Amino acid sequence: MPDTDSPAPVPAPTPAASPALSKGQIFARRLLSTVLLWTIVLTAIFSGTKFIREYVFLGLMVLLAFTGLVEFYGLVEKRGLVCFRIWGIANGILLLVATFFYVTVYQPGEAFRGLPSKANDFETSVLILFVLGLCVREFVSKKNQGVGLTAISTTLFGLMYVPWLLNFIQKINFFPGVDGRYYVLYFIVVTKFSDLGAYCTGSLIGRHKMIPRISPGKTWEGFFGAIVVSTGASVVFAHFAGPNLAHMKLVHAIALGILLSVAAVIGDLIESLFKREAGVKDSGRFFPGIGGILDLLDSLLFNAPLMYLYLRHVLTH
Repeated sequence: MPDTDSPAPVPAPTPAASPALSKGQIFARRLLSTVLLWTIVLTAIFSGTKFIREYVFLGLMVLLAFTGLVEFYGLVEKRGLVCFRIWGIANGILLLVATFFYVTVYQPGEAFRGLPSKANDFETSVLILFVLGLCVREFVSKKNQGVGLTAISTTLFGLMYVPWLLNFIQKINFFPGVDGRYYVLYFIVVTKFSDLGAYCTGSLIGRHKMIPRISPGKTWEGFFGAIVVSTGASVVFAHFAGPNLAHMKLVHAIALGILLSVAAVIGDLIESLFKREAGVKDSGRFFPGIGGILDLLDSLLFNAPLMYLYLRHVLTH
């Protein structure tokens, strides 16, 4: 018979769960991380030392592409799909490095001036070789039998979504005939003010959900707030930048403010869709409590090509 006077066993203490971050804390941390990240990039771009201005900038772009691709292919695998992770990452880095050397070594300065299409043609050549090589890679694969179409598609999309879109920042930075550094700074500022406007407006007066099945927190009020704040930031930045933003007029600042803010929201929603498909909250754990590189790059990835196209076909046409 058990001794009823014996003290009852004390249950082992359960570890205290780390407090969940509020939406405001998450946004503040993301904003801080974004500011720190792009401050480093822009410090490199505006450095008076050519090596830092060019090669440190390239190193940062490669780091962003590498980390972003690792996260993207991780989402693919969490979704239960297959991809050629190493092939995609290696070729994504090759795309950035090859474009960099084309515009800085092979066709620098006056040789590149007025001919940005040559850089695009070169980039297309790299992509063609990537697709052909990807098909050959599938031929010799022993693990992806029966799912070759999926492996090729996911690998190619990863390359297009991260390094190809990121590569437009390089092409803006080295754009002929203008000081591309100011256009890189401009589109980053306008994009991040779009994020700020969406969050603040949505938090204060947001009532009507945009697409709750993809991102429950996004509201139409936040969407229009993003447009207003982003456009205001665009006009103010263009005014104070003056001749540093060559060919920029008030009508362009307004048009770009609207265009980049709308695209920023779409870019954020697209990445939210990828995460929801993979069943994860964040794309990675690069920034504890915040997420991954893709969580910080999502809107910028969509806006970089739009900024480049507007610069090439409207501002310098």
